[in-house]
Amino acid sequence: MTSKSFIVTLKDHVGDVDVSSIKDSFSKLGGQITHEFSLIKGFTVKMPESSIASAKQQHADAIANIEEDKEVSIQK
Repeated sequence: MTSKSFIVTLKDHVGDVDVSSIKDSFSKLGGQITHEFSLIKGFTVKMPESSIASAKQQHADAIANIEEDKEVSIQK
């Protein structure tokens, strides 16, 4: 399976213990946490795209957004 990098942002009400539990869940689904953000509640994870839907469903009440991590640029 090909893994991709995803940015996972969490809702404001999610506590630190829940963040840890959510990261563990992503790891159990074959993901590797590559970065945890300090300014917002969230992290980046590298995992098979086929596992994202399952992770999103398991934590629907806590996840604000999941999007593929990719390069962004502005037009000049």
